[in-house]
Amino acid sequence: MTDLVVRKLLIDLNTPFESRWNGGDAFRSAFFSALSMSFPLGEQYFIDSVRNGLKTLPEADRQRLAPEVQGFVGQEATHRRIHALFNGHLETMGYRNVLEVRAGKRLKDNAHRDTRIHVAATAATEHLTAIFADWMLRHPEALAGAEPRLQTLWLWHSAEESEHRSTAFDIYRAMGGSETWRLRLFRYITITFLSDITRQTIRNLWHDGSLFQWSTWRSAGKLLFAKDGMFRGNYGLWRDYMAPDFHPRQQDASMSEQWLRDNSDQFTPVGQAA
Repeated sequence: MTDLVVRKLLIDLNTPFESRWNGGDAFRSAFFSALSMSFPLGEQYFIDSVRNGLKTLPEADRQRLAPEVQGFVGQEATHRRIHALFNGHLETMGYRNVLEVRAGKRLKDNAHRDTRIHVAATAATEHLTAIFADWMLRHPEALAGAEPRLQTLWLWHSAEESEHRSTAFDIYRAMGGSETWRLRLFRYITITFLSDITRQTIRNLWHDGSLFQWSTWRSAGKLLFAKDGMFRGNYGLWRDYMAPDFHPRQQDASMSEQWLRDNSDQFTPVGQAA
């Protein structure tokens, strides 16, 4: 259990940005825009899943975990709002969020499933986002050339993803969720998450007119599949989730803590789990 601070980010997101907002790089811009397109729907799903999971727990566990859930909900609601603003600018430039439509249908089709399934899916997704977030904090060059306000947006989100990485996992364990379903959902979420992001990135690149340019895929290879790239460099951390004694807090979160300390002038705390 950890204290979670809810923060108001002090940046301007009312001013539009360029289509290739990430340093003029077509792939980096399209890829991170695809990630942003997944966030508002996903963050609401995480909030609903964790809240519903908390309600199923015995009173003692509810009291123990409720403050952290409150902080988790506050952070995720802030992420949802900020990325909705970001996505609004993408929409005005003609980018269509088909990822949200497809994922929304999938969530609707599975809404009837046991609450533990939804909490396990949330825990799995939070692990993926946390390891990608830690990678971002280690590799700020992934945002090289982006406006400072947009760099702050992505690194702040990364820091908070790392900070609340264990909340859904702890709820799932407290619910008595099985290891079989924890691992089954992790494999499923990995496939669907990466598939959704890939398809939206390709659509973004098509709209940008850069899908068939060599420079686009050279950038993709460097960002994702270099030795310490976002995908290749995180395989070991991804695999750690399969261990029977795994807990998210076993993974290093020092980069998140350092970024939040060093950039405290970029946000205002508005709440904290007691």
